[in-house]
Parts: sequence; C-alpha cells; structure tokens
Amino acid sequence: MGQRVRHAACRVYGRHGWSGFSIDAVAREAGVGKASIYLRWPDRRTLLIDSLVTTLVTVEDVDTGSLPGDLREIVTHHMRYYFGDLKAAAFRMATEASMTPELRETWDTWRASQVHAARSTVRRGIDRGELRPGTSVTLLLDTLLGGALMHALVAPAVMDADGIDELAASLVDFVLAAADS
Repeated sequence: MGQRVRHAACRVYGRHGWSGFSIDAVAREAGVGKASIYLRWPDRRTLLIDSLVTTLVTVEDVDTGSLPGDLREIVTHHMRYYFGDLKAAAFRMATEASMTPELRETWDTWRASQVHAARSTVRRGIDRGELRPGTSVTLLLDTLLGGALMHALVAPAVMDADGIDELAASLVDFVLAAADS
C-alpha cells in the first residue's frame, strides 16, 4: 500500500500543486481510506515529502570509470525524471517547492545533494585528466542538464528508454567535445 499511496501523492501534487494537495485527494487517487494514510503519515506535508523523496529519481555520485559514462548516467537519471509517469510532480517540485514554506527546506536539502553529487562526478573527471584543469564544472553541468531539461519541455510527451539513452549520449558527446575545444 505504501508505494501506491506515494505514487498517488505524487500524481495529485503534479496535477494540483501544494494548494490542491490533500490527504482526501490522495486517498481517492490511491483507492484507500484516509485512515490508512493517517496510520503512516500524520499530515499532508509529511506524506508529500516522503513521497517525493522516496519516489522521484535521485542523482547519486556515480562512477562508471569514465566521465562520459558518468555523465550519461546523470543525464539518463534526469531524463527518466522528466519523462517518467510522475513527471508532472517532478516539474512542479522544481518550480513550486522553493516558494512553498512547507516544502522549501526539504527541496533545498534535496537539491543541494543532487548538485553536490553531479559536481563531484565532474571534478573526478578533471582529476583523472578527462577534462582540462580549469574547466567550469557549473557551466558544463548547466549546459548538459539544461539541454536535457529544454528537450523535455519542448519534445514529445513520451520518450522510451532507448530514446532517453540516445539523447543522453548525444548531449554528453556534444558538451564534452565543446569543453575540449
């Protein structure tokens, strides 16, 4: 039941945002009683935060042994987030959570951990000599992940795993070639 409720919570949040998010709406979406939800989560804030943190894709400090492989993993993770069945919640979280006092602290902590993991990956590539010293870690990641986000915003609503893998490889190859020039 837990995962079904968490997915329902993300779907409700994706459609209605924080102002339209309620235990009642989640219970209807999940097909469970409100009492069952309250047994695990004492309030809507706790339910939503738990659902977002445990359900949406997170970037970890990946190390495939090569910077291109690491960056492909990071982009693929983001693209699955952007094209997954909970994409509305993912986009809503990225745009609304920082402006919602009840969600801001969790968003800031989550975002900082994601940024730290991605930057560590690029710095490791610099340390291994796969990128020139002095390469801007921030600019490289902004370009790479900004390209992934832009594609998700203007591309067809659905992209399968093969399409995500192909796009990730293309973006990484392009950005690394530009960084090397």
